[in-house]
Amino acid sequence: MAKAVTIKVRLNSTADTGYFYVTKKNSRTMTEKLTMKKYDPVAKKHVEFKEGKIR
Repeated sequence: MAKAVTIKVRLNSTADTGYFYVTKKNSRTMTEKLTMKKYDPVAKKHVEFKEGKIR
């Protein structure tokens, strides 16, 4: 069976609030770690989210 092209990743907040988003990424075209600036409702501001593992 073939390996899936898109994988689910967890975006963890760098504000250390424990808040996270779950998104998909193409593992063939985006080989580097994903970073995005998104809204953290616990910190009540936009912070950077970095890719982590889904447990």
